[in-house]
This record gives sequence, structure tokens and C-alpha cells, in this order.
Amino acid sequence: MSTRTLLWTALAMLAFAGNSLLCRAALRDSQIDPSSFTALRLLAGALVLWLLLRLRNGPSAAAGGWYGALALFVYAAAFSYAYLHLDAGAGALLLFGAVQLSMIVWGLITGERLSRLQFTGLALAAGGLVTILLPGASMPPLSASLLMVISGVAWAAYSLLGKGEPDPLAATAGNFIRSLPLMAVLCLLALGGLEWDRAGVIYALLSGGLTSGVGYAIWYAALPSLTAIQGASVQLSVPLITALAGSLLLGETLTVQLLSAGVAILGGIALVLRVKHNT
Repeated sequence: MSTRTLLWTALAMLAFAGNSLLCRAALRDSQIDPSSFTALRLLAGALVLWLLLRLRNGPSAAAGGWYGALALFVYAAAFSYAYLHLDAGAGALLLFGAVQLSMIVWGLITGERLSRLQFTGLALAAGGLVTILLPGASMPPLSASLLMVISGVAWAAYSLLGKGEPDPLAATAGNFIRSLPLMAVLCLLALGGLEWDRAGVIYALLSGGLTSGVGYAIWYAALPSLTAIQGASVQLSVPLITALAGSLLLGETLTVQLLSAGVAILGGIALVLRVKHNT
């Protein structure tokens, strides 16, 4: 892996972790509500991605489609509402665990075959996810956890829909733009509860413009130099980065139960990916 690819990849992982940190900080420490945060995030992301398309050499037309836009909207809305009651680290673990498990299960549905060792890894990861969803004094609320799982499934669907896109940046820009009418409907439904302040708006714009828009562009710059296994495996670092940053920056507590579940989820998925890479 070249130094440039390593740098792009590291920056992309920091951006993905930043989405969780910014959303949690906004919903915990400012007056902004989840619908307003999501709307501003998608709007800022759409604007930045559109500008990147206009500034680059080559085709500048947005692509994508309505199914992708719907998956993106469900991911972003469920993500924001989940972070009302989830710590950044727990949310990132649930999100990326659900994403990877969903994509592995989809592979099984479409005919992929796993070895016995891979099934062991899949069972281990699923068990870790269930552990977080079980009620407990030190575990996050079930409703918020389920929302983050839904967000992860939606992101997995978004990723699968975009697989093989000839121009990922154009497709993502188009999907962000198409998600805005869906977001407007949600804001109308939540009209009586919409509120924000300066800090919340800044967090949302940074999440949409920087860690989403620019972050996705950086990730697309790195992806051509990564194998599929490398691309999937490196994303397992995001929950760890988020948990550590959440502890340092937001004062969040890392419980033994959550850490144990995290080891099971990430270790199980890594086992599936590693064995697949070696076979």
C-alpha cells in the first residue's frame, strides 16, 4: 500500500468516526433536534459533493437514483435519532457491525458460501450484536440501539446499490441531492419539534460538508488502490477510533460489557473477512 493510499485511508476513517462524534456532540450538548441535524447534514453534503463534481476534471453531472437516495435518507435519519441516547462509541459499533453483518448475509443469500470457521466468526459477531441489544444497566437503550441497527442495514443497502457504479462520486452527489425532498417531508412531519442553535448548526454543517462530503470523496480516492477485503477490513477500525475519541473528547465511559461485545463483533467479522481473503 502506497503512502498516499495509506494517508487517504486514514483520513477517511477519521472522517467516518467524526460523523458519530459530531452527531452525538450536537444532540447531547446543543439545542438542535435530530430532524434539523439530518436536514442540515444532507444539505451540506449535497452542496459539497456538487461543488467537488463541478471542480474536478471530467464529467460533472450528478448520477445515482431514488433507491439509493431512500437508503441514504433512512441511514441518516435513523443515525441521528439513535444518537439522542447512544454514546458515540456504542453507536459506531452497532452501525458498523450491522453494516458488515448485513453485507455478509446478503452474500449468503446471493449464493456465497462460508467455511465452518467463517460461520463461527459470523455467529460470534451476531452474538456480540445481540449482547448490546439485550437490556442491562450498562447497555444503551433498546430503541436507540435498534434505530442504529436499522441505520446500518440501510447503509449496507446503500453500499450494495452503489456497487459497480462507474462514477461513485457522481452517484453519491446525486443520491444526496435526491434525499433532500425526503428530508423536507420529515421536517414537515416534525415541524412542531424543530429547534437549533449556533453550535448545533455548526456541528451539522461540519458533519455534512466535511466528514460526509469531503470524507466520502477521500474514501473514493483511496478505494481504487485497496482490495475489497482491505476496504472492508479497514472500516473495522472506525468503532475503535470513535470509542477512544468519545472517551477523550466527550467524556464517555467504556464499560467492560460494551468492550467485550465490541471484541466479539469486530473479531468475528475480521475472521470472516480474513478467512475469505485466504481461501
